[in-house]
Amino acid sequence: MRRLLTLTAVAVPLLLAPAAADAAPSPSTASTAPPSGLRTVTPVLETPPLYDDAEGGDADADDPAIWVNERDRGASRVIATAKNGGLRVYDLAGRERQAIATPPAPGPQDAAGRFNNVDLVHGFRLGGRGADLAVVTDRGRDQLRFYRIDPAGGPLTDVTAPGVPFAFSAGQAEVNDQRTAYGLATYQDFDGTWYAVVSRRSTSEVGLFRLVAAGATVTYQRVDRLSLPSTFRLPDGSSWSPCADPGDGPQVEGSVVDPVTRVAYLAQETVGLWRVPVWGGRFRGAPQSVERTREFGVPAHFDEAEDDCVVDYASDPGYGGRIAADVEGLTILPTGTLNGTLLVSSQGDNTFFTYDRLTLRPTGRFAVVDGARADGSQACDGAAVVATALPGFPGGLLVVHDGENTPVVGDRESTNFKFLDAGFLRGGRRA
Repeated sequence: MRRLLTLTAVAVPLLLAPAAADAAPSPSTASTAPPSGLRTVTPVLETPPLYDDAEGGDADADDPAIWVNERDRGASRVIATAKNGGLRVYDLAGRERQAIATPPAPGPQDAAGRFNNVDLVHGFRLGGRGADLAVVTDRGRDQLRFYRIDPAGGPLTDVTAPGVPFAFSAGQAEVNDQRTAYGLATYQDFDGTWYAVVSRRSTSEVGLFRLVAAGATVTYQRVDRLSLPSTFRLPDGSSWSPCADPGDGPQVEGSVVDPVTRVAYLAQETVGLWRVPVWGGRFRGAPQSVERTREFGVPAHFDEAEDDCVVDYASDPGYGGRIAADVEGLTILPTGTLNGTLLVSSQGDNTFFTYDRLTLRPTGRFAVVDGARADGSQACDGAAVVATALPGFPGGLLVVHDGENTPVVGDRESTNFKFLDAGFLRGGRRA
């Protein structure tokens, strides 16, 4: 997640479907008040605050997944990452039911585990039986980790095979540079094989990993990789690269794979939203752009004093789209075999854009704002949604990360997750 600084803010032309967008300020001037005319929704409830300090266990909310208990829907769970704080499991009332610690550092100069993103696997053949799993990217150790979900409602158990390989690094010295496993999306291929699409931090690289049972544990093998573009030829003939820390590239975090079409959607944070088919253990064809960020093509430079990028909006050539960088959490609400909604977090202006799942036609934009039961969502990193009616959420459940939870207690800033009824995404009951 990057906070962009502004030299001069101006209106940014749209690249796609202006009817679906509202005028909005640049990321650095966006306030918590939604733009006029923007659809707003409020949370039903929220999870307890997580504090990224020693007292709070260095817990920082990031990415959720929703596990539906088909035997007892009231026992469904939200499983979410808390970075150094590990994995948290919540019930449908937002109460924490389990906290799972990250693995320790392998050596005194090495990083401990840091759980970044989470996704689910259903019916994985493990020890001769089907199992549902929570899969996590451990960006501290450059690994994937696996936790078996107890259908009877018991605690999650670690079923990661001993000695799982590094996802991207050649050795521990490279792991320590922290260009490690970051974003994550799981899917089941046409032949029943489960895969994970995993991005690499601080690069434009994305890997494809086959999930493999090893007795009663799970490991993985990398079977393909791709690199999204990091330099772009603009219509005026000039070349543009997005601003990043020196030596870093434009990374991907938010990811989702359509379970029917096997199309992977990748949120390259400072560039835009991409799509690429993925099946048969391979990425198929070149990635195609769905929409750019507003900042696409805008001159920017890294300011060492501010330790951040400064964007010169006054020199915007007008090649950008609607999403305010960073492009973040992606999730799909299915309402039929091919019908439904693709949702993306527009982190820079605290809003969300929606697209038709099949045609990718823009269908709307909304903000999660303060309500009677919980505050809204700002700086959203991760999101997850299910269409299944659950107790308290008859239209389905949408969970979004809140990177700026309020109220602030003293000087302790916190993060958490907001639970919303998902009916508004398909014209149902407003949350």
